[in-house]
Amino acid sequence: MDVVVVESPAKAQTINKYLGSGYKVLASYGHVRDLVEKDGSVDPEQDFAMKWEMRDKRDALGEIRRSLKGAKRLILATDPDREGEAISWHLEEVLREKGALKGIDVQRVTFNQITRDAVREALAHPRNIDQALVDAYRARRALDYLVGFTLSPVLWRKLPGSRSAGRVQSVALRLICERESEIELFRAQEYWTIEVDFLTAKGEPFTARLTHLDGKKLDRLGLGSRAEAEGAMRAIESAAFAVDEIERREVRRNPPPPFNTSSLQQEASRKLGFGANRTMRTAQRLYEGVDIAGDSVGLITYMRTDSVTLSQEAVAATRKLIGEKYGAEYVPAEPRVYKTKAKNAQEAHEAIRPTDLFRTPEQVAKHLDGDQMKLYELVWKRTVACEMASAVLDQVAVDIANQNKLVKLRATGSVIKFDGFLKLSREDRDDAAEDEEEENRLLPPMSKGEPVKRTDQRTAALAAAPASGEAPVAGEKAAEKVVREGISGVQHFTQPPPRYSEASLVKKLEELGIGRPSTYAQILTVLQDRGYVKNEKRRFIPE
Repeated sequence: MDVVVVESPAKAQTINKYLGSGYKVLASYGHVRDLVEKDGSVDPEQDFAMKWEMRDKRDALGEIRRSLKGAKRLILATDPDREGEAISWHLEEVLREKGALKGIDVQRVTFNQITRDAVREALAHPRNIDQALVDAYRARRALDYLVGFTLSPVLWRKLPGSRSAGRVQSVALRLICERESEIELFRAQEYWTIEVDFLTAKGEPFTARLTHLDGKKLDRLGLGSRAEAEGAMRAIESAAFAVDEIERREVRRNPPPPFNTSSLQQEASRKLGFGANRTMRTAQRLYEGVDIAGDSVGLITYMRTDSVTLSQEAVAATRKLIGEKYGAEYVPAEPRVYKTKAKNAQEAHEAIRPTDLFRTPEQVAKHLDGDQMKLYELVWKRTVACEMASAVLDQVAVDIANQNKLVKLRATGSVIKFDGFLKLSREDRDDAAEDEEEENRLLPPMSKGEPVKRTDQRTAALAAAPASGEAPVAGEKAAEKVVREGISGVQHFTQPPPRYSEASLVKKLEELGIGRPSTYAQILTVLQDRGYVKNEKRRFIPE
């Protein structure tokens, strides 16, 4: 009999079904020990000696010890990252101290996905515990301890009511506070935009925005007051216009890379409204296994990763599925290869992907709860899309000018010529809605030199509608507008930088190389649980 130890009962249940009667799979329920929560648990004067204490895992550890009696091998199959290596190391250390490993061969195995083939392949290639990875864990744990135990007492003296400081949480809190200071110091600036409704020679309508006045190009703040806007409108009213230039170009848009931990949390936040903890909790369940027709099946690969690369087998399977499901025109000539841009990326694992691309969301829907289904569909679509052909858009820009070309306006539009990966997945961004509108805005056919004339078909309705411009400060009066025949002027105000959302804070931490995929969700939770920030309308505000 061989004893296999993993972190969780769910993972143990899934793996147990893949192994025969010669194995017993047990759960450690996470770390079995941690640093003593007292001053002096890490001693820099003694080569950073560390004092460990047992967590309340006596029942789990007792079952492992009993099962080892008569066993030939102890196989440590915890997660394939630094924390997983540490759990295995702690287990071996504790069991050896208790004399439970006499005559037993201790082996370490890792797998990136919990499937029958992956588990058996890992068992066929065992190794020793990676001491370099364990040392990295110990260094990180020692730093966390030393920073926390050094700074926290200072906080308690200087800022009564403060709970703690931390190597990562304090940096994240600083980012949030600095952003709040930027917002408080921000002073809104007024500016106006002018749009004109025209008819082509054939009577087809389109809208153009003012870009040049008195022969000079207007920047964003070029019209800074109502008086300036009305002056521009008068210049337009007194002029006749014709098509000056037509610019056409084909634009190719490439798919985003597959998910790593950070981008999964960001996209789940934007698209599904999931917090980082909710995302990781759901992903953990999909990784460890869900019940499908009485069999526990791991549906996605390991969800704590900074890599955006896919295995050759996964790429081949994805391209095959795309060809069969969507057609050969959706398969690019060459497989796409993605590289990680994040600082300090270790890239020890693949990107997050389904373990079987041919297990579509529709096929597994009845076996998953609501959150699991939403997240699995997000991962499945992103993985397939990342190997699809580029989207092709035809973009058109038409410049309209008066006779002496001192006043110019521009109309833009585009149409999706070939949807490519957009057939399946669109990465959400702050300007996604605007992009989508742009992609589907058609301009009527026009030719250079063709005269155009103003029309009030749209501005008549606009005059009765509220202005869409932003108020400078919440609670102040709405932005103004000026509407004349075929011409609309709308007041706007520059906006302060937005407060961090979970998605944007995780992205910033990743860009700065702060934290690891396994810690993002915990950082955000700690900041809220300790009352340092509140999450209001999905944005972080310092308390």
